[in-house]
Amino acid sequence: MEGQTRTTMRRILLFLSCIILSIGNCGGPLLIRLYFLRGGNRIWFSSWLQTAGFPVIFIPLLVSYHRRRRACSDESSKSRKFFLITPFLSIAAALLGVLVGVDNYFYSYGMAKLPVSTSSLIVATQLVFTAGFAFLLVKQKFTAFSTNAVVLLTVGAVVLGLRAGSDRPAGESNKAYLLGFVMTVAAAALYGLILPLIELSYLKAKLQAVSFSLVLEFQMIMGFVGTIFSTVGMVINKDFEVIPREAREFELGVTKYYVLAVFTAIVWQFFFVGALGVISYGSSLLSALIVAVLLPVTEILAVIFYHEKFEAEKGISLFLSIWGFVSYFYGDIKNTKKDNNESSAETEMTSAPTVASTQAV
Repeated sequence: MEGQTRTTMRRILLFLSCIILSIGNCGGPLLIRLYFLRGGNRIWFSSWLQTAGFPVIFIPLLVSYHRRRRACSDESSKSRKFFLITPFLSIAAALLGVLVGVDNYFYSYGMAKLPVSTSSLIVATQLVFTAGFAFLLVKQKFTAFSTNAVVLLTVGAVVLGLRAGSDRPAGESNKAYLLGFVMTVAAAALYGLILPLIELSYLKAKLQAVSFSLVLEFQMIMGFVGTIFSTVGMVINKDFEVIPREAREFELGVTKYYVLAVFTAIVWQFFFVGALGVISYGSSLLSALIVAVLLPVTEILAVIFYHEKFEAEKGISLFLSIWGFVSYFYGDIKNTKKDNNESSAETEMTSAPTVASTQAV
């Protein structure tokens, strides 16, 4: 009964993580692109915004701490601790925070040069990189369906790359567009490495259970280190001196400039916390898959709000991506049913001798 309750709670937290990830995955790219479309051009600043919202994590952590204190009437040492994260996981989160900072810069550069619809399709290729690194680092098992999904996504990215430049924004050189394309692919590859590394960190820590508080603490450390990394870049690039002037020249006005910055920082925290939650209660590959599954939503929103072109190669790439997603989830459902049937059969075989011996007595 206790195991069933734990499984139910794990599924609830996984579902909650998926919702949080969905909000961040769809909203983050649109807000970053809006910044560049309306006059923003500071790449380090947009990178900084993707992690600078980490202090908001203190709010749910504080709520969790008070609930934990009330639940533990014996005032145990665990209930009195505000932070639950171990030294090993703290170091792992800090090192991964540096990689996140680098990844955010690559992604921001790509967003500055490419339409959202194009960059989103490229970012979807992170599933391929995640699958490869997950196989090497955490021994992720593959089936014919998951392999088919990876192949289809790869082909979709190749189709998109063959016509790279056809949706190049007005006034942008071919060189700048191509560099943006390459940087976005690099961002997808690096994030494809980061996800399995997070999962590997949890495995190496040998935790009996991963609480949502621990997930938040892990993200807070990653966000803090990633923000420091981007802050150094902003200082070197003199972004802090330029931001006030950029705000005055922003097409939507000074107030909306800063409002956009605040909301961008908060929404990106949804993305990172959601991704960490899915990794904790699912797997790194599942996290990458959900990001890819949300691709059509981001595509549609970009076309509606920013009137981006949606040409034939994007349609083909999108079709191949959706085909890959359906293939993976169909295979996952089949494997889950197979595992459940095998478990039931084993249980029956184990209990059969017990029943027989009881009857003999």
